[in-house]
Amino acid sequence: MSKSFQYGIDNLTVAKAASLAQGTLMGILSPAAVKRIKQSQRHVREIVENQTTVYGVNTGFGILSNKKISDTDTITLQHKILQSHSVGVGNPIAPDLARLMLITKIHALTHGYSGVQLSTLERILLHIEKDIIPVVPEKGSVGASGDLAPLAHLFLPLIGLGEVYYQGGRFPSKEVLNQLELKPIELGPKEGLALINGTQFILSFAVKAVQRMHHCLQAADIIGAMSLEALTGTKAPFDERLHRLRPFAGSSMVAQRLRLLLRGSEIMQSHIDCGRVQDPYSLRCMPQVHGASRNAWLHLKQLTETELNSVTDNPVILGPGDTISGGNFHGQLLALPLDYACFAAAELGNISDRRCYLLLEGKWGLPLLLMKDVGLNSGFMIPQYTTAALVTENKTLCFPASVDSIPTSLGQEDHVSMGSISGRKLNQVLDNLEYILAIELLCASQAIEFRRPLKSSAILESAHDYIRQSVGFAEQDRIFAEDINQIRHLISDFSFVEHIAEYSRSEGIDLNENYPDFNL
Repeated sequence: MSKSFQYGIDNLTVAKAASLAQGTLMGILSPAAVKRIKQSQRHVREIVENQTTVYGVNTGFGILSNKKISDTDTITLQHKILQSHSVGVGNPIAPDLARLMLITKIHALTHGYSGVQLSTLERILLHIEKDIIPVVPEKGSVGASGDLAPLAHLFLPLIGLGEVYYQGGRFPSKEVLNQLELKPIELGPKEGLALINGTQFILSFAVKAVQRMHHCLQAADIIGAMSLEALTGTKAPFDERLHRLRPFAGSSMVAQRLRLLLRGSEIMQSHIDCGRVQDPYSLRCMPQVHGASRNAWLHLKQLTETELNSVTDNPVILGPGDTISGGNFHGQLLALPLDYACFAAAELGNISDRRCYLLLEGKWGLPLLLMKDVGLNSGFMIPQYTTAALVTENKTLCFPASVDSIPTSLGQEDHVSMGSISGRKLNQVLDNLEYILAIELLCASQAIEFRRPLKSSAILESAHDYIRQSVGFAEQDRIFAEDINQIRHLISDFSFVEHIAEYSRSEGIDLNENYPDFNL
């Protein structure tokens, strides 16, 4: 591993966060970051020594902020906050998300405004480097004073409590620490509060969603183009001159991608004078619908990357005797764009399902249900039932969590973001979207073979060949769930999109040319 990322110094992007989580990029503490960290810790020690009253250093938390804590109890206070706030419930989040939480938290803390000890940050780094990943329940955060419950669980292992994933198993943290001959650390003043204040639970779900949704958007254009070819649709609605008249970046980009994806197609050329005036909206309006979802994605990406490089602790230590207790931990700034992206992802599935339906109707030269011998065979009728079910499930997940607020801490925290729910829901919608796109790709790959011996463009033929390496043409009914799961895997692990991108580059084509903002 040749490249490294300097926590607290370098600018963190979604792509870099993903690389850090995958272990292809190493995060380090540079001398400049260490200097900031030590300086901030000295400021906290001065607060304690001078007996200056500062929230969370020598006071209670939330509604108990008016309770003064004695100097001798400031250390105990930080230990107890991790215990008392570890109230998460439900299934554990995936280890890769917990790993992202560690990465995003250490980046926030190393900016030098949180007063944490260098030894604490070094222990968090050890967890990342040795892949000792805390077990974090998925539910319990209201996304206001930060993601208190999940972050408390995330850092219980520092003090020898909670559980971790390690070497393929799930163990009590104390067992793994003993195995590695490590002792629990003693948190200094303010450290417990610094660890649990912040948006790293919401943020990690946002990072994951930005990455996943990007690949779904890329896949949707390719799959939609394949469906258009199979249905002998026209490329006229993707004309650059049309989109200059309504120059939204997302729709202009999708129109460009569709033009490039369809360039050189024999199928397209074969029906150029067919007399069909208009295609259904799910074909004709791909730039407008896919493009609107791209605009929403771009908004989420931009705000996620702002948050990745922000300090979301409270209070913030600005200098000797200079602290501010504010609301940088509040999750609303991510909750709203996460909900917006949830709608956008659901709409990608909605229009994809409509194209599946069109492919089954038996129109424009395609056999009914995409199979020659139907009656005895049901053909591809039933996979579309699944897309219909998933589209409807996504609609139920689109109620925006961020419009709700329930007061906590006896009214001290009287407006909360519920952003943690927004982040989880978006990723649930993306789970369903990957299946919906897989089913459309299954149907489009079947349908395009009924246009033989004509061929589509070189890029789309490459996409078709790639799918055929895993799933064959269906002469009769079979267990289509196996095909769906196989293709979904090619979408969810990004290999389908990456294959097309690599093939396109080999042909000298950049599908995203002129639109760098829409890249990861």
